[in-house]
Amino acid sequence: MSGSITSLWRHPIKSHGRESLDDVTVSPGQTLPGDRVWAVAHEASKADGSKWVPCANFSRGSKAPNLMAISARLEGDTVTLSHPQQPDLQFAPDSEQDAFLNWVKPLMPADRAASARIIRVPGRGMTDSDFPSISLCNMASHRAVEQKLGRDLSVCRWRGNIWFDGLPLWEEFDWLGKDVQIGEAVFNVRERIVRCLATTANPETGERDADTLGALNSWDHQDFGVYAVVVRGGNIRVGDKVQVL
Repeated sequence: MSGSITSLWRHPIKSHGRESLDDVTVSPGQTLPGDRVWAVAHEASKADGSKWVPCANFSRGSKAPNLMAISARLEGDTVTLSHPQQPDLQFAPDSEQDAFLNWVKPLMPADRAASARIIRVPGRGMTDSDFPSISLCNMASHRAVEQKLGRDLSVCRWRGNIWFDGLPLWEEFDWLGKDVQIGEAVFNVRERIVRCLATTANPETGERDADTLGALNSWDHQDFGVYAVVVRGGNIRVGDKVQVL
């Protein structure tokens, strides 16, 4: 049994925008190229860019739902951010942080720690997992959540990297410890992804408007998608086959 890739996504700045891709080349032990290269540390964070640290150190959609409505485009070391409430911002995260901090300030809740600085850890995407992961998400599972809530949902709520279709819902949870070939690449599936309040926010408006966590809890879990690591690199394109080895 096999499925096929329906979409590919990267998130250049963690929790601050998504970008659709037609194809991507992945490397062993690495995150998706251009995915979560940077993260935004808040004023209470101890993150200094010397090593990976957990997501609680960063400004993110679970605490600031308006961030979920950002879209992004990465070109070289320059990122362009778009949001329905703000003019587009093109800037270099490594050297033009003040422009970003001024731009994002109106999108942040007044009762939360303010965004303070952008960090990056060379050679390591700032994933939520403590290992360099790429997330795999199942369209059948997404449709099951839609059906439970009785409404259409954007896949951007889940901030996944590789989306596939043609396999049963929650099939991905049976892949733990197994190798999966996607296009030319091979992944080892490591963990289920436990979800947070970020998924309740509408990626078009930044407003919380769907009880995604309640829907997931009806299956006695709060998980959606799986974290995988690249064990054999290669090119991946929309339409490529997805199959367990």
